[in-house]
Amino acid sequence: MARLGKPLGAVVAAFLFIAAGVSAQEVKHYRLAYDQPKSTGYGILGDIFAEKLKTLSKGTMLIDQYPGAQLGQEPQVLQLVKAGDIEFCISSSANAATLSPQAGVMSMHFLFRNEAHLIKAIADPEVAKAVKAMIADTVQGAHVIALATLGLRHMYSKREIRTVEDIRGLKVRVQATPTEDTMFPAYGAQIVHMPFGSVYTSLQTGVVDVGENGINVYLANKHYEVAPVLSLTEHEANNSLLWVSDKLWNSLTPEQQGWVQAAADEVNRTQPAKAFALEHQSAEKLKSMGVKVVTDVDKSGFTAIADPYLDTLAKKLGPHAEKIKDLIRAVD
Repeated sequence: MARLGKPLGAVVAAFLFIAAGVSAQEVKHYRLAYDQPKSTGYGILGDIFAEKLKTLSKGTMLIDQYPGAQLGQEPQVLQLVKAGDIEFCISSSANAATLSPQAGVMSMHFLFRNEAHLIKAIADPEVAKAVKAMIADTVQGAHVIALATLGLRHMYSKREIRTVEDIRGLKVRVQATPTEDTMFPAYGAQIVHMPFGSVYTSLQTGVVDVGENGINVYLANKHYEVAPVLSLTEHEANNSLLWVSDKLWNSLTPEQQGWVQAAADEVNRTQPAKAFALEHQSAEKLKSMGVKVVTDVDKSGFTAIADPYLDTLAKKLGPHAEKIKDLIRAVD
């Protein structure tokens, strides 16, 4: 019996080695790219998605996050996802409009009435379904599996913006969408297109007078250093889309696809409220640092100009945009 122990031990050891090798091969790593720091709402999205997918897949599908534009700015990363060179990415709905112009509907000014309305609308399954259908019909190579938000967008500059008259004639950096290109000139501002990574230097040098983004993005990217006055205009939602490459999607088993979509659904349900909590924390931190936060912006001049554009812009963008606009406005 003693002589049998060594061969048996060797067999068991070999079996365990082979099993470990198989197990290691089953664990797959996937890249999730985005251009904001991980400390923003994009990082919240990434963590929710990664943790849920890891749990559902029993550790066999792992997300490696690449924040801070490590793999490129959003328009470039979207192309890489379409080509199948990156598996997942997050983009703003405005940058999604570079692939699908109708996505500009999510950037329409004052479409979302307030913070509570935005949280409910983004988490609404029918809104999410309509956005996914829009991308499916208009984009090849990638599709959207979840909606998210970084909150509402505000204007920041070296000066206060309390009324619409305060931005007339000023150069505002905007995202390159038909919505932005229509609305800011309607307010009397001049528009300037540039990648997000160029905004800090452009504010510093006067290439642009005004930036506009979410509070945490403004904080995380230190834009307050060159534009120390944050005016809470709430003119637009800072919405985001979670994309997956069709190359990856088509390589997954139905069970794996189910895990990915369930993890994305978790993002849709829980990320918006967490993102707003981060916005509130960021506002308090900025105030404690001495940044001037203008809370009593008179939005009536902005909304008087913007409201008539809601229907006309959506109709001009296309039928998907009209449907999404109507669904969002119908959310209580």
